[in-house]
Amino acid sequence: MGLRTGAGWIEVIAGSMFSGKSEELIRRLRRAKIARQKVQVFKPEIDERYSVDHIVSHSEMRHESTVVRTAAELLTRVEPGTEVVGIDEGQFFDKELVDVANKLAERGIRVIIAGLDQDYTGQPFEPMPQLLAVAEYITKTHAICVRCGQPANYSQRIAQVEERVAVGASDMYEARCRRCFVPHADAPTSHITEA
Repeated sequence: MGLRTGAGWIEVIAGSMFSGKSEELIRRLRRAKIARQKVQVFKPEIDERYSVDHIVSHSEMRHESTVVRTAAELLTRVEPGTEVVGIDEGQFFDKELVDVANKLAERGIRVIIAGLDQDYTGQPFEPMPQLLAVAEYITKTHAICVRCGQPANYSQRIAQVEERVAVGASDMYEARCRRCFVPHADAPTSHITEA
């Protein structure tokens, strides 16, 4: 793949579940298509919640995508002439995604990555923190806390699953604010009433 004449860059859309990350990614991809730019979209093999060949937001917005297993595979699938690469669920990729995003940007490609910045315990969810560090543009999205209605920055796991990576939707997670979030996997999911 040859170098493009324009400068590339990395955009990261990060936040909790139900905060509109995929919607924002889809919106940007659609605008690029309206501008007649060549767009390719990728998602990790592990995410089969709504569709195998589309990225789909919780509000059912969708965009066609290609499923890949690793960041290295993603890099090999980028076609000549591609101007915009969209990547959904960045947290489910290996750490090589940072190098891949940098290589694509160095080739003059606009790279847009959406993903969770924290896991269900409130800890940074790699490789998203590293992507935030190298991105030229960062958008932090927020959901609404299902307990109190305040801006939510956390993904509260409500299902009894111990693995760090457990793909799910409203059947397994709730958006919570800092006050209502219970960071322990074995903690009750009831509302915290202490001040």
